[in-house]
Amino acid sequence: MPHEPTFGGLLQSQGISRRAFLKFCSTTASLMALPAGIAPAMAEALASARRPSVIWLSFQECTGCTEALTRSSAPSIEALMFNFISLDYHHTLQAASGDAAEHAREQAQHENAGKYLVLVDGSVPLDEHCSTVAGISNLAMLKEACANAAAVINIGTCSAYGGIPMAKPNPTRAVAVGDIIKDKPIVNVPGCPPMPLAITGVIAQYLTLGRLPELDHLGRPVAFFGENIHDRCYRRPFYDRGEFAETFDDEGARKGWCLYKLGCKAPIAYNACAHIKWNNGVSFPIQSGHGCLGCSEPRFWDIGGVYESVATGNFGDSAKLGAAAVAGAAAGVGAAVLARRKKTELAAHEHSSD
Repeated sequence: MPHEPTFGGLLQSQGISRRAFLKFCSTTASLMALPAGIAPAMAEALASARRPSVIWLSFQECTGCTEALTRSSAPSIEALMFNFISLDYHHTLQAASGDAAEHAREQAQHENAGKYLVLVDGSVPLDEHCSTVAGISNLAMLKEACANAAAVINIGTCSAYGGIPMAKPNPTRAVAVGDIIKDKPIVNVPGCPPMPLAITGVIAQYLTLGRLPELDHLGRPVAFFGENIHDRCYRRPFYDRGEFAETFDDEGARKGWCLYKLGCKAPIAYNACAHIKWNNGVSFPIQSGHGCLGCSEPRFWDIGGVYESVATGNFGDSAKLGAAAVAGAAAGVGAAVLARRKKTELAAHEHSSD
């Protein structure tokens, strides 16, 4: 196998300064909730690291996960990361096709046995006739590729939890990657699509520190999925006051009131959308005027409807969460009514005093 240059050598050859590289490491450490002082050590480790082999498998998916990563603004962490890895196989991005493409995958698996990463987007159909690549079923290709992998990273909700292909009635018998692969470390980076920074952050930590990030009970990196969107949402004060948009074009909507009654799933969704945002930090769905779909959660498509509140959905513990949200909304409405009543009484008292 040809001698692979170090990551530091690649950056130097492309004219990327050490200052820019350190900034990249500091940003990555911050995103992954690592100590600030770790950035220099991360920079040293990355600079001397060989580019790891990455095999990216795409099964039942829409290519949105790849689009999210490649359409990020440049120069960016995402663009830098494409120099950081050796993307040896990717159905959409690879130049090779046919036998040459499959040979590249097989060669990468053989020459990097035990060291390569497998990234997967798309759910896996148990009906092996539903989706094939080069005549190989998705199920067979997944098992073969993961056999000698160091770790598996699921990109998007389809590979992490089954996503839209697994939605009722699930005609292809789609399942998540974790339902099949049980003997490898797995990280789920869900979202429809996922946030690019979450993808690159996971890869950077694994390759610099030699370990996967801390995960929650659903296998997601806590650094990106540890906070409830509702708690970080700038519309939260309106929720607490009981001020809700009733339609997408009413006065409340124009004033930026809470979208809970229009089906926003933020109270039961965990993701970094509200503080990292999309399009280089420009906005996120709620800021653009549409409620959260809860796309980072398992079975988000079957919760009862895009525009139905979580209280009437079927989303795991949503009965309890929905009841709590309704109670919170009721409390907010009650507080708003009491505040208006006190204001009215105070005005009446001042008028009678005059």
